[in-house]
Amino acid sequence: MIEWLKKNIQGDKYIWLIAIILSVIGLLAVYSATSLLAFQQKGGNTEFFLLKHFLLIVFSFIAMWFAHKIDYKYYSKIALIGLYVSLPLLFLTYKFGVNINDASRWISIPIINMAFQPSDLAKLSLIIYLSSFLSKKQYDLENIKTLIMPFIWIGLICLFIALTNLSTALILGATSILLMFISRVKISHLSLLILFISLSGGIALLMGQRGYTAISRVEDFINKKNLPYQLEQAYIAVSTGGLFGKGPGNSNQKNFLPQSSSDFIYAIIIEEYGFIVGVTILILYLILLYRGLKIFINSDRPFGGLLSAGLSFALVIQAITNMCVVVGLLPVTGVTLPLVSMGGTSQLFTGITIGIILSISRENEREVSYV
Repeated sequence: MIEWLKKNIQGDKYIWLIAIILSVIGLLAVYSATSLLAFQQKGGNTEFFLLKHFLLIVFSFIAMWFAHKIDYKYYSKIALIGLYVSLPLLFLTYKFGVNINDASRWISIPIINMAFQPSDLAKLSLIIYLSSFLSKKQYDLENIKTLIMPFIWIGLICLFIALTNLSTALILGATSILLMFISRVKISHLSLLILFISLSGGIALLMGQRGYTAISRVEDFINKKNLPYQLEQAYIAVSTGGLFGKGPGNSNQKNFLPQSSSDFIYAIIIEEYGFIVGVTILILYLILLYRGLKIFINSDRPFGGLLSAGLSFALVIQAITNMCVVVGLLPVTGVTLPLVSMGGTSQLFTGITIGIILSISRENEREVSYV
């Protein structure tokens, strides 16, 4: 058994462990947060959403395993295909997607009856494309003409995502800027990229589905007035959790807090497991970022290093954004907590993302063993 694990479970062991721990915490929290909903909607079957989320976790780890067994260099060959596929899918989602809470972010997949979020494919494809491009052009990045194509792709993808999901577009834009920065792109060129992303955001605010909602949330956050109902319930959950929480399944706010199993699951975790577990989750994400950046530092190949850094930044920035919203440090957004929140295909793409990071780590270890 140990030999089989050594042969088949490769890459950074800390990242594997963090993924398992966060998934288990998410499974417990989702069960608690959805038990009443499942009882009401599924004829008393309180385990319905638990089983569904467990199967998604299993599939995400299978996807993670397959992704980590593939040589990461092959991903650069399909990144552009992913971008070309993403643009029409994002537009179709904007015009004809499944509308939930006044936002069309999903396309319903027939037969399997699952919602697919094209922004997940777009994010992953853009980060792979940028990592590949920057590694190939690393000695020509001082020329602004070299950066025209990546700037266009960043602007287009962020614009199309922002039409329905401004917060995800901003996180992707921030990740792209960080990738450019660690690739030693000049600050003056980065300023142009920030301007380009801001322009895309402005267009999305005018033409997108959530422009008015985004502006009102920012205004409420700045003025500290008209506290949204979901934030009020989240604050109650966080403030009553104490150091050690009320115990598993003993949350009161799960019955009142909207999106308690997805966007606001962190509030339920703090209420039931306390401040200590809440901080532990934050530390786990920071360790994940550290391990991803360590892979970046140890990588002899620029593409692998940049890809590990970019994917790690994307995951951890999303996680920290979600947690900051729950505790009142950022305006309300629509981003979930990776590996923890209940989701659909986003869970699978998270597994693929971590699998690619593990693939880079596996290749690094292999190269070191050959030396």
